[in-house]
Formats: sequence, structure tokens, C-alpha cells
Amino acid sequence: MIIDRYILRTIFGAVGLVLSVLLALGSLFTFIQQQDDIGVGTYRTVDAVLYVLLGVPQQMFEFLPIAALIGALLGLGALARGSELTVMRASGISIARVALSATIAGLALMLVAVVIGEYLAPPTQQFARQSKAFSKFRNVSFAGRGGAWVRDGDLLLNVDQQSGTADFGGMLVFELTRDHQLAAMGRATRARALNEREWQLEDYAESRFSGDYVNGRRASTRVLPSGIGGSFLGLTISDPKDIGLRSLWRVMQGLAGNDLDARPFEFAFWSRIARTVAIVFAVLLAVPFVFGPLRSSGTGARTMIGLIIGIVFFLMQRMLESGAIVFDAPPMLLAWLPTLCLAAVAGVLVLRKRG
Repeated sequence: MIIDRYILRTIFGAVGLVLSVLLALGSLFTFIQQQDDIGVGTYRTVDAVLYVLLGVPQQMFEFLPIAALIGALLGLGALARGSELTVMRASGISIARVALSATIAGLALMLVAVVIGEYLAPPTQQFARQSKAFSKFRNVSFAGRGGAWVRDGDLLLNVDQQSGTADFGGMLVFELTRDHQLAAMGRATRARALNEREWQLEDYAESRFSGDYVNGRRASTRVLPSGIGGSFLGLTISDPKDIGLRSLWRVMQGLAGNDLDARPFEFAFWSRIARTVAIVFAVLLAVPFVFGPLRSSGTGARTMIGLIIGIVFFLMQRMLESGAIVFDAPPMLLAWLPTLCLAAVAGVLVLRKRG
């Protein structure tokens, strides 16, 4: 239908404009954050620019719900101010019909988010992290999805998957002699980066080689001096929020099969789905606003309303993420709660306008 195409084109244009502004601001802030790393190793300004560009798909995925809400408010608001929505209503087109067109636009944007979030953002984000690690540190290599290898002087370190900001699943420590012979080999079930110069290894077992003898020892903890701290490993291993759904599902199954805590990954899994679905309701929420209090408002008022709702949605997600981890609450329920609230508000307001 011509009206559908016209509304969709208007919403898509406004969403694209808002998304471009948000990406420009997000990229600028990311580039500013890279200034402290420029000059470390071979990491230069051009590498920082590449890191920012590779992070654009992930930012696009994260910004889409807010951009969809603000863009729909601006696009439909422009139609309202130009009396085009009034003409549509006078021609017999109901508010429900306009809401259906907005929903179609939201579904199309949701499909775009799925493509970006699943097939574009995860590999580019991981490549950005690894490229930065290669530039900042020497003698680095990666062993599949499970960890990273790095040489630090006479030490060879292999660290398992990250489970927190400074916590890692485990560490293998190989100590070499000056003539590159193996002097000792140790294994810790958990490693924590105390700072940029020390690691705390828990449940540490070591075998030290001396001639024809092997001496073994165990310790509940060991502090390991190293020039490679947690910031390096934070670059090489993705956070749960940056991982695609298929990879998150595999990690969840693996952790659950070994009776390990999978709540951060479970919350990230359901939150990723819920945040994508929220795009539809974000676009739909604009309909009752432009037919109500924002019909004659300016662009600034609509943008402010969209920002406020988007910030509340974002803060709810972050607070509920902490609740899922700290208070042992159901991750799936908390991940869906912001989207369910958004859907309820949009549904109630649309129904009231129909009435």
C-alpha cells in the first residue's frame, strides 16, 4: 500500500539519521578512550582509528533500540506537524492502521539488528580486540575460542576463558631457562589479575624439573609477577554482551554441563534477544505520542522524550544485569523485564488512542 511505503520510508530515513549521529558520538568517545594506549608497543593513531571502525557494527546493534524510538518520534512527528497524519485520518485511515505500518517498520529494523548482531558485529569486534592486542603486545597468539597464549620474558602463559573483569577460568604457566629449556610447569584452576604486574593463582600445582628429577608442589594461592596484566587479556577475550547468540548458547551448555556458573552468559543470551525484540515496541511507542501530547511539539521535545525513555530502558537493563548475578535471580525473567515493560506501555497507549 502507498501509505505503508510512505510511512516506512519516513521512519527509516529518520532512524538512519539518528543512528548516524549516535554512531558518530559513540565512535568519538571510543577514539578518545584509545588515547592512553596510543604509543604502547606498535599501537598508533591509525590502529586506534581501525579499532573504532571495527567497533561500529557492535555500537550499531546496541544503539538501534534508542535510534528506532527517537527516529520514529521524529519521522511520525514530522508527518503530524505537516498535517499529513491529519489528512490520513480524514481519509479513513485509523490510528490502528498507522500503528500497523509502524510495527512493520519495527520488524524490518529488528531483522537488520539480527543480521548485524549475529553475523557482522561479533567477528569484527573480536578482530578489533585481537588486532589491538597484537599491536600493543609482542609474542601473542590465540588458541581457538578457549584462551590466549602470550610470552612474558622466560614465562609462557595460557589463560582460559574470561569470567569477569579481572577473573579468568585458569592458567597454565611454563617457565623456561635461559637456554630455552623447560624449567617448570604449573596449573591454576583460577587466575585473577591483581594489577598490571601481578597475578593471583588459586589452587596452584607445579612440577619443577631439575636434572633427572621432578619436584612437585601444591599451594592454595600463588602470586605470579608478570608484565602482562588483565588489560591484555581483556582485549583478547570477548565480554558476554559482545558474543553472538549461537556462541553464547554453546558457552552456556558447556558451563552448565560442568556445573559452573553460567548466569552472566545466560543473561547476555536472553538480553540480546529481548533487546532486539524491543525495537518493534520502541517504534510502536511513537504512535500514541505523535497523536497525543507531541502532535505539535518541536524536534527538540521529541528527541528529549526519546532520549529519556531510551536512558531509562538502558539503566533498567544494567540494574537488572547486576541483580541476576548478585541476587541469584532468574536471568531470563530479568533480561526480558525492560522489554515487557516497554511492550506494555506501548500497547496500553495505542489502545487508549484507539478508544
